[in-house]
Amino acid sequence: MTGGLLIALPIALLAGLVSFFSPCVLPLVPGYLSYVTGVSGADLAEARRGRMVAGAGLFVLGFTAVFVSTGALFGQFGEVFQGENKEIITRVMGVLVILLGLFFMGWIPGLTMREFRFHKKPTAGLVGAPVLGVLFGIGWTPCMGPTLAAVGTLSINEATAGRGALLTAVYCLGLGVPFILAAVAFRKALGAFGWVKKHYAWVMRIGGGMLILTGLLLVTGMWFSIVNEMQTWTNGFTVGI
Repeated sequence: MTGGLLIALPIALLAGLVSFFSPCVLPLVPGYLSYVTGVSGADLAEARRGRMVAGAGLFVLGFTAVFVSTGALFGQFGEVFQGENKEIITRVMGVLVILLGLFFMGWIPGLTMREFRFHKKPTAGLVGAPVLGVLFGIGWTPCMGPTLAAVGTLSINEATAGRGALLTAVYCLGLGVPFILAAVAFRKALGAFGWVKKHYAWVMRIGGGMLILTGLLLVTGMWFSIVNEMQTWTNGFTVGI
């Protein structure tokens, strides 16, 4: 692992968590759990935990396949096009991340967080769970655009398909684990979700602030300084097999 990944991985994880708790995902969680388990919303609290977890896990695998493929593509793009222009491209992408952060906080008027809709729905239940996950990954990408684009920017900066895939996999971990935890303890999750809904403004501010800070690090070149410093910390470590 390089210094760049050491910084980028926790940012990707936090971006996934912010996406889950955003207004375009959190309110839909009970509906998704109902659909992927084949259990009506009123009966979710009494549904078998194993079925709930299996449905949520298959759903998470579905959108993970979409996002990891996208991350690998971004990483490959960075590997092909960066070269000597790495610093310039990084700073341009940093400006984009700052704008996305402002957009996420609602400070850019005239833009809204939208999603694509699919009129044909997959079969309800465990069989349709991974298909619904794929459709979620494709259709909700515009809605989760700010945080997902920030992870894509970091994938380009890492400049390999493997690292890009790893970053988006960690993003999916931040987005997917809460889905599974909600399936494990649905009643308790509803109470926690209610608290988050009352504090959506802070969720958006924290998420937007995280994106702006990341963008500033990229634009000012401090990202490279931190990466170089972290690489010197890890130079003395070796892995024995």
